[in-house]
Amino acid sequence: MTSPMNDTRAYARRLAAQYVEQGDPTGWFEPLYAAADRGETVVPWADREPNPHLVTWAGSRGLSGAGRTALVVGCGLGDDAEYLAGLGFAVTAFDVAPSAIEGARRRFPGSPVRYVAADLLATPEEWRAGFDLVVEIYTLQVLTGRSRENAIARVSSLVAPDGTLLVIARARLDDEPAGEMPWPLTRDDIESFTGHGLEPAEIVDFDDDEDPPKRRWRAEFRAAG
Repeated sequence: MTSPMNDTRAYARRLAAQYVEQGDPTGWFEPLYAAADRGETVVPWADREPNPHLVTWAGSRGLSGAGRTALVVGCGLGDDAEYLAGLGFAVTAFDVAPSAIEGARRRFPGSPVRYVAADLLATPEEWRAGFDLVVEIYTLQVLTGRSRENAIARVSSLVAPDGTLLVIARARLDDEPAGEMPWPLTRDDIESFTGHGLEPAEIVDFDDDEDPPKRRWRAEFRAAG
């Protein structure tokens, strides 16, 4: 029997394929979030809690955001952004889907987080080198080809001098098939951040504790001062 979650992932994959074929690699997020808002489906990655790998990473470093800025890429319904705000960061969080941004604002009324509708492939120029911490979780893995390359360059450009970029994504070997969306990142994908002015601080290839386990990257980069 097909599980409800498998059904929602299949729906998201169909949407993604439709928009990618039309040459609009990020256009499918808004209809997905809008349909979820109407109760017609759910967003398969919207767990309504901060990403556990972000929480583990932050805890291992005793992360404090006092006097620092953070940007959350593809923030969805806002859980990671709210978590970072709770650590003291002045947080900007964006998503290409206006329905996601509206949903985050409804969930967290009075939040100090600045929620913005924006496209990773066309981020505002004033954000360039503007954030002490940039967090990218599971967005790159739903892009392929030139769109992924452009997104990697954009993400890198947002990190302030002496700032940190954290990337968490599905992982695969270079010679493994990409499979279905989400398309895991290879080591070459991860290491390509170094071609955009960033230095690797730690790159971890690990299996998570899901059932069955999924292979992931947790990669931390630093920008030169």
